[in-house]
Amino acid sequence: MWKKLFYEDAYLRKWVTSVNQVIEKDEFFLIVLEETAFYPEGGGQPSDSGSIDGIEVLDVLLEDDTIYHKLPKLPGTGEISCEIDWNRRFDHMQQHSGQHLLSAVCRELAGAKTMSFHLGSDVISIDIDATDLTQQQSNEIEVRANQLIFENRSIDSYFVSKEKLNELPVVKPPKVTENIRIVEIEGIEYNPCGGTHVKGTGSIGTIKILKLEQQKAFTRIYFKCGFRALAHYNESLEILNSLSTRFHTGHKDVISRIDKLEQDYRQAATEREKLFEENASYLIRDLLQENRDGIVSRLFNDKSLKELQYLAALLTKEQDLLALFGTRKDNKLVLSHNGSLPIHCGQFLKEHLASFNGKGGGNDKSAQAGFSSSEDLVDFLAFTKQQFLKEN
Repeated sequence: MWKKLFYEDAYLRKWVTSVNQVIEKDEFFLIVLEETAFYPEGGGQPSDSGSIDGIEVLDVLLEDDTIYHKLPKLPGTGEISCEIDWNRRFDHMQQHSGQHLLSAVCRELAGAKTMSFHLGSDVISIDIDATDLTQQQSNEIEVRANQLIFENRSIDSYFVSKEKLNELPVVKPPKVTENIRIVEIEGIEYNPCGGTHVKGTGSIGTIKILKLEQQKAFTRIYFKCGFRALAHYNESLEILNSLSTRFHTGHKDVISRIDKLEQDYRQAATEREKLFEENASYLIRDLLQENRDGIVSRLFNDKSLKELQYLAALLTKEQDLLALFGTRKDNKLVLSHNGSLPIHCGQFLKEHLASFNGKGGGNDKSAQAGFSSSEDLVDFLAFTKQQFLKEN
């Protein structure tokens, strides 16, 4: 009879066992072990990884209460050695136990129940049934959760009967009626759960709430625990130190320096736009000299899409011309006329853009497009110019 060793000891890393069953599927092998400490994905917690007989475990699946280990090839016969990827397992334990604790504090301080839990390779979040959680409440929840971590409350996992379950103040009813497993945080909660957990809140390390995302029916709380929180802190500090060095200022003054930089940039952009509009009339004269059979076409290197649209509108305002402008700055294009030409700009782009890796659209008189490369933009400009010259 195979056993789930992760329920007996979540800290077990290595063990020796034998193979009970082998299923070959889609060029892979699904192995059932006599004993396994590999946790399959479930309850919001991803599956473990590691090795069996030195072979990488690609996935761990649970079907009909049977745990299958997906391998690229078969292990040997007889006794085989198994090993958990401990860094991954302990990370999952820290995040999952941290989630239990954070959810408990949300109930305690905000009266909010956890609706769902997501544990990804980077993003961790819970959805709580509150739509008005404030930043102040979030700060208080974070402080309270970390206080309970520092107290190192014990975390115990055990199975109970249905009769015993009725005696416990569980936070939610279990999804199963047999083999009911309880995760108890000392003095805090009794929670039906099948996941792996650390032995005490101290091993969670820390909980850091990253942001709140308000939805119509709930609030999503993004957070990280333990080594993930430490890595996030180190990454954030590295960025902050870099900005502080570049601006030659302390951490607290970085934001004000960025605000000043944004203000200067907006002012420069406004002045540049004003200067462009003042010089546009001179540019229009130059462009009109390039009129060839009713088409004015030019490829610019540094104009924005907005500037192209302004030029096209100014050029075609009193001229029955087709304006075809492109810019290498962001590989954009504008096709426009004043309505006097029998050309549907939007329809033309729709019919031909895909052949040049472009996307865009518009109406009968004006359309714009973007391209994945300047080469595609140049090719489309040449193609379009040739097409309309043929028609004329």
